[in-house]
Amino acid sequence: MNDTISDLLVRVSNAKSIDKNSLVLPFSKIKEGVLSVLKEEGYVGEFSSDKDKKSITVDLTGSSKNFQKIKRLSRPGRRLYIKSKNIPRPKGYGIVIISTPKGVLSGSKAKAQGFGGELICEVW
Repeated sequence: MNDTISDLLVRVSNAKSIDKNSLVLPFSKIKEGVLSVLKEEGYVGEFSSDKDKKSITVDLTGSSKNFQKIKRLSRPGRRLYIKSKNIPRPKGYGIVIISTPKGVLSGSKAKAQGFGGELICEVW
């Protein structure tokens, strides 16, 4: 597996589309960061990391928002970096997830704190 973030996004999208209650994923810190942003914004419920088993369990029933699409922006073959003043807001009501020097943040928080970074994905 070359692109683990894309795998995460596809698994979450597919699980929500068939109304699964929970999801188990392989562990990585970047996945944990992306899931924490999705949890803050209300797109997924609680999640727990088990570093011994190297897995993350995501509860999908606790989400308060639904999304139509998750789109991966930066890929291993084509990285997209952006300055804080140029952070986009997708479709007027979605979010952008960015990997910054202060960790993985939503686009609005990164813009407020003045951090740019790698565009990971957009959710709307």
